Amino acid sequence: MTVIRGSVAQLSFVDFSRFLKEGKLALEVGSLVIRCRSIMPSVAKSIYTLYKHHPFQISPDFADFYVEVKAPANLRRWYRPQAEFLVDGERPFEPLPKDQAPALFEWGINWMVAASCHFWFTIHAASLERNGQVLILPAPPGSGKSTLCAALAFNGWRLFSDELTLLDIENMEAQACARPINLKNESIDIIRRFVTDAEWSPEVFDTLKGRVTHLAPPIDSVMKMRERAFPRWVVFPKYVADAEPSLTLRSKPQSCIDLAENALNYSILGETGFNLVTRLIDHCDCYDFIYSRLEDALLTFEQLAESEQLTRNGF
Repeated sequence: MTVIRGSVAQLSFVDFSRFLKEGKLALEVGSLVIRCRSIMPSVAKSIYTLYKHHPFQISPDFADFYVEVKAPANLRRWYRPQAEFLVDGERPFEPLPKDQAPALFEWGINWMVAASCHFWFTIHAASLERNGQVLILPAPPGSGKSTLCAALAFNGWRLFSDELTLLDIENMEAQACARPINLKNESIDIIRRFVTDAEWSPEVFDTLKGRVTHLAPPIDSVMKMRERAFPRWVVFPKYVADAEPSLTLRSKPQSCIDLAENALNYSILGETGFNLVTRLIDHCDCYDFIYSRLEDALLTFEQLAESEQLTRNGF
């Protein structure tokens, strides 16, 4: 059988929805091939919007994962419809309300990669590239990590990931995925004002995280997602209302501890995970960054990248 290939935008929405319903559509996300199925119109619309520039295959001979978002066969489908996420036929977590189905697709893929792809060292962190150098932004929820990531991705930095930083176990190269950026609550309004020409999935309300939506990645980031790069900076961001921007060096030992706490498969990899964290921190400059205004943040990281470029050029 001949496998059809192209970018999602080359398909009409009607054809895209048909392939998705039949379970024939496979998205290429970085080096992963994810075969997808859903008969839910909201899921089809969201994927078509958010992955418009990603490569696809129809009926490939091989896929790394087979995922499905569908209505579960339970009594609640009659009065409180739900959606469930399946990966290779297994349901890893409980169903969610049906209106959260588009977001569930994204959250499910995050879980799938974090739970299964241990050939990478996986850090709960955003990552972006500039001049061949990767910036890693690990941070707990509420730190402004995704807001900062979205602003940088649409202002001169190439998006690798807003949620999962993936490093090659052997050589520490970062793998780009350029998947949609997850934003919530006030961050949605901030980035809508800041990035005026982007595409969004429908907003979902009353989730455990509040109001949620996803922002389609920049086209250039998708086109270059096969290009890897090495980490250069590890920056722990923190949003503080009305604070002046402050980028300060942090100690290597504390950075090791904090990065290990953000690594999702650190304990699974054991000694390999420990060695990777220490190698990464040895290789990178580590900072704390406090900010309140995105304009200040962009200037700070612009100066950081320019300083590194001047150093590499011998100035």
